[in-house]
Amino acid sequence: MSDGQALHSSPYVEQIEKYAHSLKQLSQTFLGLEEKRQAFSDEEIEAMFSRVRQKVCGKCEKCGWCWGENFVHTYQMGYEILSAVDHYGNELNTETKRKLMQRCIMAPRFLREMLEGFHDARQNMIWVNRMVRSREGCAIQMDTFADMIQSTAKELESSIFTDERLEKKIGAALRKKGIRMLYTNFFMTQAGRYEIQVTARTMKNQKISTKEIAKAVSDAAGRRLILQSGTAQVIGKHYMTVVCQEGPAYYTMQGAARIGKGCSQISGDNFAMLELPGGRQGAALSDGMGSGEEACRESTLVIELLEELLEAGFPVKTAIQMINTTLVMGREEIHYSTVDMTIFDLYTGECEIIKAGASSTFIKKKDEVEHLSSTSLPIGVMNSIEIDSVKRKLSAGDFVIMVTDGVLDALPVGEQDLLLETIIQGSTIANPKEMAHHVLEQVLAWTGKEPADDMTVLAVGIWEC
Repeated sequence: MSDGQALHSSPYVEQIEKYAHSLKQLSQTFLGLEEKRQAFSDEEIEAMFSRVRQKVCGKCEKCGWCWGENFVHTYQMGYEILSAVDHYGNELNTETKRKLMQRCIMAPRFLREMLEGFHDARQNMIWVNRMVRSREGCAIQMDTFADMIQSTAKELESSIFTDERLEKKIGAALRKKGIRMLYTNFFMTQAGRYEIQVTARTMKNQKISTKEIAKAVSDAAGRRLILQSGTAQVIGKHYMTVVCQEGPAYYTMQGAARIGKGCSQISGDNFAMLELPGGRQGAALSDGMGSGEEACRESTLVIELLEELLEAGFPVKTAIQMINTTLVMGREEIHYSTVDMTIFDLYTGECEIIKAGASSTFIKKKDEVEHLSSTSLPIGVMNSIEIDSVKRKLSAGDFVIMVTDGVLDALPVGEQDLLLETIIQGSTIANPKEMAHHVLEQVLAWTGKEPADDMTVLAVGIWEC
């Protein structure tokens, strides 16, 4: 990049910043609207009394007296009924009923209308609070998304650079192979890795392997560049963009073992391996509330949303927060799921372990095992959540082993982490699939019973390329 020139104040980046600012303003507007209510307003209480006065007392011979010179006692009686309903429900308590019968000659109708007014007002409060909760969820979503695109804009602005000399060199190398280059884009990540995007086509009606383009770009740049995952294998007469990135130093392999509660074929646990932008891979594990089909649906939803957002380039914590808000909004009952993720940087060998209500994760390094636990809540419980994360440097041959609660809960309380550490440490297995099955089999052998909960073990090993 010494020969290149950084691009500043890009109009595209400035536009993204404007979008982010607008989203922030909308978020603040949503949060500034009506707040949640815990009590009835004076207007609502007055409406309850007016309802009773019109529907019950209007035809009563004592109406003038009750709502005139004796109105203080009438209001007091009404407040006592509302308080009793709040504490005892529609049945009230004996003392309140006795007082009402003594003071009102139309006590049954008075009570019925007062109760109906109370329940109408309470239902209205429930709907208002539900809308407030949904607005809060939308505000959090917008605020989170604004933070994400602001961060992306800054990163994009700092990563774009120009290098006319290298661009000419790449163009000349491609011409020799019968390829016409339209333009190139140069990016450098914060870690100093190159990404070069070449938009080109063949000069004649022929097809040329995109690997040849990657090799020509590598030779011109003097760096080991490989094709981005998912790139087409050949280029033809139509212009297409080929993305060349610096190749990673590590690769991972994974294996999983699981069993449902009571040996059921349906498990509430779900997992996935994700190919992420920037030379990263993710291992995601989710445990839905309970077991069986409903838990399976919840954890499947979480994993599918994680795949969608992370593969699109959303930061992990942003993605988890957005999924959490989605699960909380519009639901009367709580349906929670844990999120357990390990993100592997295949360039540096570093991993980040991210948890929301998840069980312990174990890192096996030769003859020692480290376990990492979390105290955060699962997603789907509250609008805003805390997400725990730690980073560790891995070496070739190391394993990251993730488990759901069912695995640890099968072991004696107080010794769970230690026993699982011992099982993992005592193994010399180098195959991730065999490692996962070994851990699960050892835990099942220890209990000697059918699983009392869904159990899943996900093992990921890392090696040098």
